[in-house]
Amino acid sequence: MGKIIAVVSGKGGTGKTSFTANTGLALAALGYRVLCLDCDFPLRNLDLALGLSDCALMDFSDVVEGRCSLEDAVVPHRKYPTLHLLSAPASASWRVADATQMASLYRQIRGSYDYCLVDSPAGLGPGFHLAADYADSAVVVTTTDQTALRDAQRTVMELDRFPAGHIHLVVGRVKPRMLRSLHTTIDDAIDSAGLPLLGVIPEDGDMPYALNRGVPLREINSYAARAYENIARRLAGRKVPLMKL
Repeated sequence: MGKIIAVVSGKGGTGKTSFTANTGLALAALGYRVLCLDCDFPLRNLDLALGLSDCALMDFSDVVEGRCSLEDAVVPHRKYPTLHLLSAPASASWRVADATQMASLYRQIRGSYDYCLVDSPAGLGPGFHLAADYADSAVVVTTTDQTALRDAQRTVMELDRFPAGHIHLVVGRVKPRMLRSLHTTIDDAIDSAGLPLLGVIPEDGDMPYALNRGVPLREINSYAARAYENIARRLAGRKVPLMKL
């Protein structure tokens, strides 16, 4: 059975969508069948991060409400065919009518994919619960900003149903020079969030270019792309040392 990983944060702008897209692409490059599921309705920008802008005709609400099958709703990536996108509804007012419908969707996903990365919206609203309540584990994405770390702590409190070892921390947009000037370290972020560290994503000027052009980050020899690839290997059970920043 496949693993479903909720990608969450309490604060916007920490890099959840970039993490979901680039880690998903890295897992697909390792040979796994991967689904990137967008739960950030109605904003749903995961298609842009994957280079699949406006390719989705159906979304996950069409699957849970019986208008189409999971197979018909997903969009395969053009360059990485083992990676698929399942988009979120466009309506801000959409609400799941029956929790068993979402549970059924997640069972289908587990039976069809090795990994499903669920991109949740910022905050702790309905989209967060759609992502986290049915997942097998969670990744909390934060930055080293004090506001982001405080929100990460609050988010962890909402994930208390997960057993120890099933929630991990990713620290994104890390600027080594800034950390030195502030006399802070990644250890401070780990201590603040109270979670084991899955990976560190350095600030990388190639990321806006890749997003705006719809080009996978891993195809432009990006420094950040190597960090996402290391994280993908760790998720797959491999031992990979942290990058030196």
